[in-house]
Amino acid sequence: MSIAVCGRQPCVSSDIKMKGLSFLMPEMESSPDLSFALDVCRRAGVVAMDHFDRDIEVEEKSDGTPVTAADKQCERLIREAIAERFPEDAILGEEEGGNLAPVSKGRRWIIDPIDGTYNYARAVPIFSTLLSLEKDGEIVLGVVYNPAADEIFWAEKGTGAFRNGKRIKVSKISEMKNSQFNFGALNRVQAMGLWDAFSELIKNTVRQRGFGDYLGFAHVFEGKAEAHLEVGVKVWDLAPMKIIVEEAGGEFSDLSGGKSVYTGSCLISNGLVHSQFLGILKR
Repeated sequence: MSIAVCGRQPCVSSDIKMKGLSFLMPEMESSPDLSFALDVCRRAGVVAMDHFDRDIEVEEKSDGTPVTAADKQCERLIREAIAERFPEDAILGEEEGGNLAPVSKGRRWIIDPIDGTYNYARAVPIFSTLLSLEKDGEIVLGVVYNPAADEIFWAEKGTGAFRNGKRIKVSKISEMKNSQFNFGALNRVQAMGLWDAFSELIKNTVRQRGFGDYLGFAHVFEGKAEAHLEVGVKVWDLAPMKIIVEEAGGEFSDLSGGKSVYTGSCLISNGLVHSQFLGILKR
């Protein structure tokens, strides 16, 4: 049966199929927040796929980043769903804005309607809808959905992390020399003055890959890589990644070792190698 937005009662969902997209929910009781988040991300994914690989027009925002009609439509869909389902909740989104400062009290949904717009606009199927819930200043729920790959990751505080309904865990590799190191945009690494530290990380790891966007994070969630570095981004890029990696048994920090998703940069890892990577980045 489909994910149901089923009032404020817990609901159990299983196989979900829409326009060829399917994922399997665990056979367990899910919270109303999680059921809602999964459903609305799925619906946003349908909108994204309606425009995908169709020569969609790309505009440039004031900050120089790209935006498409699909970005705007996906965020509007999610915002309208939140307003209807949780009218008292605040919203922060990449395209329509909101309060960028941390919120210490209350509930707030944080939206990136299409993370990886550069890829999306060029028909590269590595992009995702990101949605997270911040409660009293803490990220307590996160969803990452790539409809092109039929792949969805989620976590809610205290319940574990999942990919397509299967529980996922970070790797058990404990030494940097045996680690795969993933990273995002290199121009941002260079612009932040981290090139020497980045080069040192490359020298001290066995394998390095610049998958970028959600995929570099996802490999750490699933134990396919040990660490991922992302710099020069926004809270909506990082918020769901924090709760998912932590619920998968890993660690999230900013580059000073703090736990904020508001500094614009992060290191995630399996936890066992975190201090080794962070030590080099802090030099």
